[in-house]
Amino acid sequence: MSKGYSIEEIKRKMERYCIYQDRCHQEVENKLYDFNLIPIAKEEILLHLMNHDFLNEERFAKSFARGKFSIKKYGRVRIRIELKKRQISEYNIKSAMTEIDEEDYEATLNELVEKKNRLITDKNMFKRKQKLTNYLLRKGYESNLIYEKVNLIVD
Repeated sequence: MSKGYSIEEIKRKMERYCIYQDRCHQEVENKLYDFNLIPIAKEEILLHLMNHDFLNEERFAKSFARGKFSIKKYGRVRIRIELKKRQISEYNIKSAMTEIDEEDYEATLNELVEKKNRLITDKNMFKRKQKLTNYLLRKGYESNLIYEKVNLIVD
């Protein structure tokens, strides 16, 4: 950054950054890196954000899981991987997984299977099932659930 900011100005900027959407520690630290701060200043800002509830990893993990499931239709495996990439603790990941309702999860998986199966034009049943399985694995659903659903398809 070319312009120098005071600690208070950076705190305000980071507060706005965290208010805009829930952030994990890694995102905030990456943003702070751009300010070329000394470690003590970074620590002070992080503590300020945590103490004033601008930065809360459990809240981030829960909203991330809810959003990725409801909007992008990701499965638990993919959500877990994405949270681990963001260095979220195992405790917070488990807490986030409780945000996904079991009935909604089952209904979403069924909906994805039906929708994708209609889109696959391949006549060979083996290839159809393979394409459907690969799609659902990329979405992050558990393999046992996928195989259960895919094997019910008869054409």
